[in-house]
Amino acid sequence: MESEMRSIGEMARDSGLGVSALRFYDGAGVLVPAWVDPVSGYRWYGPEQLEESRVLAGLRRAGMPLADIRLVLAGWSSADTDLVRKLLRAHLRRLELGLSDARSEFSTLRALLECRENPMTMFRTATVRLAVPAAELAAALDAVRFAASTDPELPMLGGVLFDIEGEALRVVATDRYRMAVAQAGTTGYDGPRVQVIVPSPLADAMRALLSDDGAVEFTVDGDRVALETRDRQAAGQCLDHDFPDYRRLVHLPAGRRALVDVPALRQALETGPVRASEARERDGMSCDLSVLKLAADGMVSVCEDGDDEQDHVAVNREYLLHALAAGARDQLILEFGASTAPLAIRRADTEDTFSMLMPVRL
Repeated sequence: MESEMRSIGEMARDSGLGVSALRFYDGAGVLVPAWVDPVSGYRWYGPEQLEESRVLAGLRRAGMPLADIRLVLAGWSSADTDLVRKLLRAHLRRLELGLSDARSEFSTLRALLECRENPMTMFRTATVRLAVPAAELAAALDAVRFAASTDPELPMLGGVLFDIEGEALRVVATDRYRMAVAQAGTTGYDGPRVQVIVPSPLADAMRALLSDDGAVEFTVDGDRVALETRDRQAAGQCLDHDFPDYRRLVHLPAGRRALVDVPALRQALETGPVRASEARERDGMSCDLSVLKLAADGMVSVCEDGDDEQDHVAVNREYLLHALAAGARDQLILEFGASTAPLAIRRADTEDTFSMLMPVRL
């Protein structure tokens, strides 16, 4: 029997549905395996179920409600396809109406944006000059650079924000799915708050200059920024955009914290289970997910496939590995909130340097 049938892993590979999704649809009675091994509980699917699974995957991507999906599959092999056609047309109408409503709402929001001013960033009419310890600025850039966006549709995120306020320089980067914040001390400037977005290539050029001890000079002059050491300079234009108010995004409700051994967690992520067949399409790119579990004793582990408790957090594995590397410590704090809240990665020795990863809904 097994030679004529597909295992759940083979069905996941051939259908576009992940193993967890197939288990869910089995439990929901939507796509029930043709045979379940009574001893092992392993699921096997008949050859005729492959087409149904691909139909199910397409309906799932189109966002059809589960109740309608159930009826579509029930009528899929029927000689009378009228029910299926009507269900497809009805869902398409819902999508079109939803798109129309979204266009209307976005039009209203664009009008509101045009009528308001953004007070966050001062007009850069005067020259701003300050000194920054080279080692602190290097560490700050290393802690955030991984999170800068490469999406050409969002140029305002394609760099590192330099946020100068009082004697503190905060550097921030985000690509929507992750955000990183770090801080360095400054001297020589006590004026109003200034924000500039340094393009990623220029930020990299600045970082390359920060190999010596001592202080470097950072200058903002109109739309130009420069970093000078004793004998070298990296300078260029800042991005002519406003950065989102990152301070609204970093104040998370207190969560459960766990001190983790970074090398051990990295090994667990690199060698442990991933939801490879549950890759999500994100900006045209697929990603492997790692599902994290925080036990009552404070231990963080990578969950096996199918271990999907409500308080587990699924994240892009590659993004988490980048965040751990950027943390630059052998021990870091992971802060877990709700499964839908960002996962925070913090240093134990400071609250000023941290990153956050958006969870992925399983």
